[in-house]
Amino acid sequence: METSEKDLKELVKQKYSEIALQDKEKNQASCCGSGCCSTEVYDIMSDDYSTLEGYNPDADLGLGCGLPTQFAQIKPGDVVIDLGSGAGNDCFVARSQTGETGKVIGIDFSETMLEKARTNAEKLKLNNVEFRYGDIEKIPVSASVADVLVSNCVLNLVPNKKNVIAEIFRVLKANGHFSISDIVLIGELPDTLQKAAEMYVGCVSGAIQKDEYLSLIKQAGFESITVQKEKKITIPADILTAYLSAEEIEAFENSGTGIHSVTVFARKPSCCTPGSGCC
Repeated sequence: METSEKDLKELVKQKYSEIALQDKEKNQASCCGSGCCSTEVYDIMSDDYSTLEGYNPDADLGLGCGLPTQFAQIKPGDVVIDLGSGAGNDCFVARSQTGETGKVIGIDFSETMLEKARTNAEKLKLNNVEFRYGDIEKIPVSASVADVLVSNCVLNLVPNKKNVIAEIFRVLKANGHFSISDIVLIGELPDTLQKAAEMYVGCVSGAIQKDEYLSLIKQAGFESITVQKEKKITIPADILTAYLSAEEIEAFENSGTGIHSVTVFARKPSCCTPGSGCC
């Protein structure tokens, strides 16, 4: 029986609440903290944040697949929204760029993650970083609030990506922009990977085709769409064997199918369709 969007969201929420209690090393040795840990490769997807200003080790759970805040062109005084803010990693990096005159709003639907993020913010004594509970398909922020929006390896976890992209458009100011790191596909994954719930939570089987992903962004009304960074993700054989036979693994590896991390930039037009809230 096909899993409903509601059930998938609950699965993701439950899993990421568990992940909040794991250490970074365990999360990095798996697909976005999915728990399908690899003995072969350390740090399957996440990039190294440690050189970025504002980095806080307590907020880094090793769950990302890029460095969106590095590419987000955040300026002093900007209002920044982070979708799927987790323990606050990207929020604290963004805060170092917005400075005291800006504001950073992190959105997450795991209370455990929010509690961790708020604790980290209190330790850092930051009074302009706020963490809100919410579903990113209905962002708990008014229209035309943000100068910049970032997100790291989160949209792939959402069944209805079109809704999320529409919400991103709504909350950005006219001429505001986003920089989002995510997992996309080139070619089709084997059915067993697509349908495996653990791999869904682990960022891979919830991903869509790269061309479709970029098309959804364009259809939402964004312009200046640019792939700022792209890298191919290799899933170690000891993870694949949990889902595929030896013959299926060989066929998959020879198929040309690619799992990629992309960081995409796009801008909301300075004036757009009347009634959309940006004119």
